Amino acid sequence: MDTFTLIHVLISLAAILSGFVVVGGMLTAKTCPRWTGFFLATTVATSVTGFFFPFHGFTPALGFGVISLVVLALAIVALYIKKSAGSWRRIYTVTAGFALYLNFFVLVVQSFQKIPLLKSLAPTQSEPPFVIAQAITLVVFVTLGILTTKRFHVAPAVTA
Repeated sequence: MDTFTLIHVLISLAAILSGFVVVGGMLTAKTCPRWTGFFLATTVATSVTGFFFPFHGFTPALGFGVISLVVLALAIVALYIKKSAGSWRRIYTVTAGFALYLNFFVLVVQSFQKIPLLKSLAPTQSEPPFVIAQAITLVVFVTLGILTTKRFHVAPAVTA
């Protein structure tokens, strides 16, 4: 299970890092197709591999995985099938940003569970340091969501 956990964590970190590249592209109205494909694929892989951990009953982690896959399905449809046309552009920016937020939210949770210094600051994850970290995360991602939705535009397809 240790090897599987390491692979899951590496996929998750790759998804988060590539997600920030994609968001950076959206902020400058660039599509970054390879980075976007990599981000979406690794984010799907993060959610799917998360289902293979041993769980007893339905947990918040499983709920996050289900929500993430639904959101990612919308993002993929909006981008690759609907080509971000019309309202699908907003659907894409919101769902891609929300998928990145969910991954980052879990990163913060896991950091407070696994990093001794952070765990000592918030052992039950209800203490102020954890709440503040998650509040800052939420504010940053809401701000990024608003900005990407305003700034990201896909050029219309040229017809022959």
